[in-house]
Amino acid sequence: MEKIYSGKTKDVFAIDEQNVLLHFKDDVTGKDGVFDPGENQVGLQIEGAGRSAVSMTKFFYEKLNALGLNTHFVSADIDKNEAIVRKAKVFGKGLEVIVRYRAVGSFIRRYGDYIEEGTVIPPYVEVTLKDDKRNDPLITADALDTLNILSLAQYDELANLARQIGQVVKDELAKKDLELYDIKFEFGDIDGKVTLIDEISGGNMRAYKNGQYIQPLELEKLLLG
Repeated sequence: MEKIYSGKTKDVFAIDEQNVLLHFKDDVTGKDGVFDPGENQVGLQIEGAGRSAVSMTKFFYEKLNALGLNTHFVSADIDKNEAIVRKAKVFGKGLEVIVRYRAVGSFIRRYGDYIEEGTVIPPYVEVTLKDDKRNDPLITADALDTLNILSLAQYDELANLARQIGQVVKDELAKKDLELYDIKFEFGDIDGKVTLIDEISGGNMRAYKNGQYIQPLELEKLLLG
């Protein structure tokens, strides 16, 4: 198969006109050897991270598909660290969408003068541009519309879908006494509809148990074990 994209945490291969194959790597985002789902660079390599990511992705996407929420997921092969997904058109050069439930990470770095770290907040959606040179800048709905990346109606659709999907993940974690602090999503356009794309894994979220941060691989074991 032809490799069409090599990303930070996965490679993408062409299958046919409608579908592509994702191969999950053991790389995770972070800085100075510390995992951080909000970072825009590979910070470290964790053996088994690829298998863990595809396992969680399969688990969550199958639930989302059953609920009728728009996703690109078709199937996954956990033993090969691979998933087959439908092709999607990204918005602009790519957007990242974070749903936050507590004031941590880059949220507290930006707004720490106004809120204490760890404070519970109403589900909050923020969008950043995938732009490593500019450190993935935050962008507003109006700016997305002005730049013809996303219309205001599409933004509302994206934000609502992100909240819905985030709640599904949050509820599943809660069943294992895990609390979701924040989660990062990506969305694209499939057949004119805003659709969830990319993975849902421990490398894209912060989860805690009894106030203690759970590492991505441990999170997968606690959730799926």
